[in-house]
Amino acid sequence: MVNALAGNPYNAVVQVCAPSGPARPGPLNGIPVVIKDLIDVTGVPTGCGSGVLADAPPASQDAAVVAALRAAGAVVVAKTHTHEFGYGPTGDVAVQGPCHNPHDPQRITGGSSSGSAALVAGGLVPLAVGTDTGGSGRIPAALCGVVGLKPARGVLPMTGVFPLAETLDQVALLGTDVNTVSAAFGALSGSRIDPSDPIAGTVVGRPTDPYWGVHDAEIAVAVDRAADELAGAAAVVREVSLPEIDEFAATYPVIVGSEAYATHQRWLDERPGGYQPFTATRLHAAGRYTAAEYITAQRTRRRLAGALTSRLHAEGIDVLLVPTTPVRATPIGARRVAAPDGTQVEVLPALLSLTLPFSLLGWPAVSVPAPQVTGLPAGIQLAAVRGGEQLLLAAAARVTAPQHQ
Repeated sequence: MVNALAGNPYNAVVQVCAPSGPARPGPLNGIPVVIKDLIDVTGVPTGCGSGVLADAPPASQDAAVVAALRAAGAVVVAKTHTHEFGYGPTGDVAVQGPCHNPHDPQRITGGSSSGSAALVAGGLVPLAVGTDTGGSGRIPAALCGVVGLKPARGVLPMTGVFPLAETLDQVALLGTDVNTVSAAFGALSGSRIDPSDPIAGTVVGRPTDPYWGVHDAEIAVAVDRAADELAGAAAVVREVSLPEIDEFAATYPVIVGSEAYATHQRWLDERPGGYQPFTATRLHAAGRYTAAEYITAQRTRRRLAGALTSRLHAEGIDVLLVPTTPVRATPIGARRVAAPDGTQVEVLPALLSLTLPFSLLGWPAVSVPAPQVTGLPAGIQLAAVRGGEQLLLAAAARVTAPQHQ
């Protein structure tokens, strides 16, 4: 495995990590895991995919989540490619160049946890750690055909993780299947997670608002099929409307952009040439948001999060079922594409559109590969209104292991 990773498949490996001794006994005993290069690993620089940190010293200690993985018996084998500073959903902007999708090397992996998704999808490791601010774990999971979990806000520690937007950032777990991700999450959180638990009686909401539409008919069919599978496991599937969703989602770029610019303002002045041009342009644009706009966005986020949650609780909804992305992996470097339905789609906002609401809400959400799709992978997303990661992963297991084939 080390030799395979040293070959840097898919341009996904930043550095192979030296063994830190024998694996400790634990629930993840001996499982190899790779770590996104926004997250500290002892003895390895955290470069964040940027020339700005080309002279970064080796990390003096593991990030909290890495230390917890080691304590659970996992073996850290590599640091992985990230979209520069985590600020992008495509995975094709980094000092190392673009990461390549294992299913088609001319297409993006998604981002920003690009290398983590690629190495799991390529069969090189069963488990990877990434981050997820607005979809950075779920988007590449969908485009590469693996499982990507964003836990509820605050469940996994962020100590030792370079920030993009502190009020949204989360550690993400990516794995080959629901069982692997469930085992890792259970070990890290100390929770009992059994994806084989029954979901009978769980009320699954399917949002009907235009916001949740896709540009690929096969993705829509895959979500319909997932709803049928959940109903076949005795869940109750019900249509819901979330009329506030457009106003709610509009707060995301203001919040993330403002928080990212605050982190990078000094470096933009001192080391402007260290950034990839696309990242620098986006950060400078984000710097034009005013304090009033940021505060208003946060207030709107809190108000509408409360309204959305209250409505869904009143309707008895436990889980929402939606696509992960409205399109599949696009060509590397493309910022606007013609979608299968003929629509001209702006790639960055499209990729983020269906994942960012659950980041703003702080709910746990997971992307799982859509079974039975042709060509490139597509993702199905579930988000837990209540019931937490246990219910979420049990529902996800039903979607990925259909009962009626």
